[in-house]
Amino acid sequence: MSLTFDIQDLHDDTLARRVQHRIDRKTKPLGALGRLETLALQLALVQGRDEPRLNAPQLVVFAADHGIAARGVSAYPSDVTWQMVENFLAGGAAVSVLARQHGLALTVVDCGVRHDFAPRAGLVVAKVAPGSADSSIGPAMSAAQCEVAMAHGAALVRDLPGNVLLLGEMGIGNTSAASLLMARLTGQPLADCVGRGTGLDDAGLAHKLAVLGQALEANAGAQAPLQALAALGGLEIATMTGAVLQAAQQRRLIVVDGFITTAAVAVAVALVPAVLQRCVFAHASAESGHARWLVQMGAWPLLDLGMRLGEGSGAALAWPIVESACRLLAEMASFETAGVSDRDGAA
Repeated sequence: MSLTFDIQDLHDDTLARRVQHRIDRKTKPLGALGRLETLALQLALVQGRDEPRLNAPQLVVFAADHGIAARGVSAYPSDVTWQMVENFLAGGAAVSVLARQHGLALTVVDCGVRHDFAPRAGLVVAKVAPGSADSSIGPAMSAAQCEVAMAHGAALVRDLPGNVLLLGEMGIGNTSAASLLMARLTGQPLADCVGRGTGLDDAGLAHKLAVLGQALEANAGAQAPLQALAALGGLEIATMTGAVLQAAQQRRLIVVDGFITTAAVAVAVALVPAVLQRCVFAHASAESGHARWLVQMGAWPLLDLGMRLGEGSGAALAWPIVESACRLLAEMASFETAGVSDRDGAA
């Protein structure tokens, strides 16, 4: 692949000690803010400064259709992909509501939807093809298509303002693509990676598992991360992978939503492990494979609300927690400035 990214390791012991000292001297018992303290330290390390600032957060929903959906692996027809894109743009979807509530700029990217959208604000057309091919009989994408999609994602992020990228997605069949990537990248049994997606019953789940088994067999040679992404993924996942790599290079904070966005991040991390240092995982999806994947990645989600909607809804809900961690580091008084006695009786 000709795309290259310069993603540096963020370890900085001097900065970490300095920021941790500031956190410890806030007017609270040591460690009393729990996960917020860890998050504040991560923000400082991502930005490489004592007082991080979160500017113009961008929530991007990557959308595409999947050829494997024709095999009946979803409870919904493929037309729902483009219909939901219209819903996002009209402001009626869950992620649209949450983005408005939390002041997040929302962009929807047509990475490969089998539909032509009228131009309008908030829509970026970066269509590589009208959907991926059926991975149960061969590669979902060619290597060239995958590279173009990743380049589109990188270019998109370069053009976005701010220093935070929140990930969302839409694509009927994309839990299948994510499950396949999980199985291939982690080596876990396929049955541990496959969930009910949009709400399959037991028979539907059994059928999905069988079809995905065929996809793994049909693409048995696609073992390296980018080979797996092209063969088993989807155009929105590939575009998102490029966006994640570009965001990581720019030291943007990356807020990861659920199962499908984790798939894109996992590919990026497999290519450049330091990507993980920039990632905050918003929530543990109810999609059965997600919790296992997070454990294997050493990721600790902020929320667990039993959600499995996608769209970036979990990322939007987690955003105020991220913002709170940043504000506490910047604005909370220390024992010294507040004139409050610490546990040793000194102010």
